[in-house]
Amino acid sequence: MAFNLLDAVKGFFTNDLIEKAAAYNGETGSAIANALKVAVPVSLAGIVQKAESSPESVLNLARQAFNSGILGNLSDSFSQSGAGIPSGAPGLISSIFGDKFGSIANALSGFAGIKGATSSSLFGSIIPLALGLLGKHANESDLTPGALSSLLSDQKNSVLHSIPSGFNLSNFFAFKSVETDHAHVVEKSANKMLLPILLAILAIVFLWFIMKGCNMDGATPVAEASHDTHDTTATHKPEASTISNEPIKVKLPNGVELNAHKDGIEDLLVSFILSDTSNSGKDNWFDFNDLNFKFGTAEIVPESRHEIDNIVEILKAFPKVKIKIGGYTDRVGDEGVNKKLSQDRANAIAAALKEAGVSSQVTGAEGYGSEFATYPAEATEEDRIKDRRVSVSVREK
Repeated sequence: MAFNLLDAVKGFFTNDLIEKAAAYNGETGSAIANALKVAVPVSLAGIVQKAESSPESVLNLARQAFNSGILGNLSDSFSQSGAGIPSGAPGLISSIFGDKFGSIANALSGFAGIKGATSSSLFGSIIPLALGLLGKHANESDLTPGALSSLLSDQKNSVLHSIPSGFNLSNFFAFKSVETDHAHVVEKSANKMLLPILLAILAIVFLWFIMKGCNMDGATPVAEASHDTHDTTATHKPEASTISNEPIKVKLPNGVELNAHKDGIEDLLVSFILSDTSNSGKDNWFDFNDLNFKFGTAEIVPESRHEIDNIVEILKAFPKVKIKIGGYTDRVGDEGVNKKLSQDRANAIAAALKEAGVSSQVTGAEGYGSEFATYPAEATEEDRIKDRRVSVSVREK
C-alpha cells in the first residue's frame, strides 16, 4: 500500500488520545477534534513547503524525529511530566515554520476557538509525529532527498484540499496551485497563459496612472497611520541595550569575579547599583539574557542557570540591595494562560534565589502576561521574542 502521510498522521489521533489531549489542555474533546482538522494539514503543508526548498534538511529532521521514539510515546506528551509536547518539538517547529509559528498558532486558536497554549501543544505534537512517520518511511524505503521531495510533492494537493475553507493558508505559505474553494487545482499551464494578459493589463493601468499623475497638483499624500497602537508603560520597559558577545569579568566589591558579557544583565545591574546618579524604584528593569525555560513551562533549563547564579553573587556582594522579579510574555495566545505562565516563571526565579539564601533581598515576583508587550501577535518571531522575558528591578540599593 502506498504511503500517505496525511492518513498516517490522522490515524495516530485516536479518540482516546484526543480525550487525553483535551483533559491535559482543559478543552473539550470535540474542540480538540475540530482543531486537529486544521492543525494536521497545516503542519503537513509546512513540511511540504520546507521540502520544496530544502529536501535534505527535511529528511534529516524526519530521521531525527523517528530516532527520538516519538511514534511509541506520543501520548506521554499530554501529561504533567510531558509538559504538553515532546522535548524536541520546539526545535522541529522552528525548523519547519520559522518565525511564522506564532501567527499560525494564533490563527488556529482563533479559528478553532481553543486556547493559545492548546494550539501550541497540538502543533508541538503533530510536527514531531509527522516527521517521525516520514522518517520511518524514509528508512524503510531508503529514500533520497530527491525521492522524499517527490513523495511530498505528489501529496501536496490532497494536503491542501484537507484544510477547511475559511482558514486562509495564503497568509503563511506561498502555495498558489490550489483554489481557495478547494474545488480543483489550477494547472500551471493555465497560469502561464494568463500571465501575459495580466502583464498587459497592468501596463495599461500603470500608463494611465502616469498620465493622470501629470495632471495632478503634486500634493503629497498623507501616510496611513500604523494599525499597531499598543502603548508600552514606561515603568515596565526594560533598559534598552544591545547585548555584546564580548566576554568580560564583572568585578564585585567582595572580590568575586563573574563571567558575563558586555552590556549583559550582570554588567548593567552592577553598574546601576554602583552609580551615584541612578535611582532605585519601579522605573528600572534589567532583562535576563540567556535564561531559558522548557517550552510552555516554568521549568528552568539547567544550562541557563548561570545568570541566576550570578544574580545571587551580586546580591551577596550588595546586601542592602532589594529586587523585584517580573515575568512577561508576547501577545500570542490566551491572556489568562499567558499571565499564569509569566507568574509561574517569575516565581521560579524567586524560588531559585530563595534556595540560594538571598530571599530576604527579593521583595516580590509578579507576572504581567502580555500587558506590557511591545509587538502585536502578528509580528515576526524575531520581534515577539523580545516580549518574552524575565526581568529584575532594583527597588532599594
